[in-house]
Amino acid sequence: MARVLLRNLNKNYETFHAVKDVNLEIQDREFVVLVGPSGCGKTTTLRMIAGLEAITSGEILIGDTVVNELPPMDRDIAMVFQNYALYPHMSVRDNMAFGLKMRKFDREEIARRVKIAADILDIEPLLHRKPRQLSGGQRQRVALGRAIVRNPQVFLFDEPLSNLDAKLRVQMRVELKKLHERLGTTAVYVTHDQVEAMTLGDRVVVMKDGWVQQVGDPLELYNAPANKFVAGFIGSPGMNFAAVSFQREGDALLAVNHGLRITVPAPVAARLNGHAGRDATLGIRPEDLSLAGPDDAEGHCFEALVEVIERLGSEILLDVKVGPASMVASVPPTVRTRMRDTIRLALDPERLHFFDAETEVAL
Repeated sequence: MARVLLRNLNKNYETFHAVKDVNLEIQDREFVVLVGPSGCGKTTTLRMIAGLEAITSGEILIGDTVVNELPPMDRDIAMVFQNYALYPHMSVRDNMAFGLKMRKFDREEIARRVKIAADILDIEPLLHRKPRQLSGGQRQRVALGRAIVRNPQVFLFDEPLSNLDAKLRVQMRVELKKLHERLGTTAVYVTHDQVEAMTLGDRVVVMKDGWVQQVGDPLELYNAPANKFVAGFIGSPGMNFAAVSFQREGDALLAVNHGLRITVPAPVAARLNGHAGRDATLGIRPEDLSLAGPDDAEGHCFEALVEVIERLGSEILLDVKVGPASMVASVPPTVRTRMRDTIRLALDPERLHFFDAETEVAL
């Protein structure tokens, strides 16, 4: 097992700067997920770690070894791709054994490793089959088995579950987590799915336009996003945003726009003291909104027009219009309302977020 260290990592494609000054230390046995929208540089970063993409500048260390110039086969890594890349004419057993045969392992050691991997993944009954006789989930397990038999220092996963249907994807997420707990191998995982990132990662690296936006454990990113992009990307549904300005009213600080007049809690107001009279973006998560009741303070309530009702069984998502802003509120399935109704919502003042209107950095 080994740590992975990225120092000032950059990747340029002629005039396009794909990865920009990435600095990241992945600890031994840690499961780290790179997440972000398409084109953010996450897969390019993974491919540079693997040696499949040349580095423009910076250093990559696996263990204590600088691997910039090492070919992929000498980096002691195993990679699982979005495309299973199984040899169609070979059995499952031969697919899993192929890499070891190329490295001249003896027959007994190959058989031992294939059996161990098949037992771990519960695919021993499939060893005689060809890939065309397998389901998508079974093929994914074979691809994982091919990586496990290598017994590498680092596993690299490039969106390995994206070709599976939704139910199977959830099942395989659980299996991957169990697999990591059992093997204890350092893992770097790339996905565009923030739910997948939150489920799997010991730490999550959020990327945008080649830059690392924030690194932290899933709950840290959820509860204390560094900027508006992270706040909107992490969480499902995403955080609600509304452009507001700060106004003083006596000792109170208010966040105001055409549909909102929110009293900022005193501890937050003290932190925002220098922002009175300035514009900002208010953020509140859907689950921190509820139907207003008699005990809710006036300064934490507002009116909203119901535009869409999404009944999901365990919850109802109300897509509402609040002044110029669109928001989503997550309410219990017992709530009864209709489209075009005007309802009164209350927010949890302890869960408010504010971001600078220009820099989008959390205030």
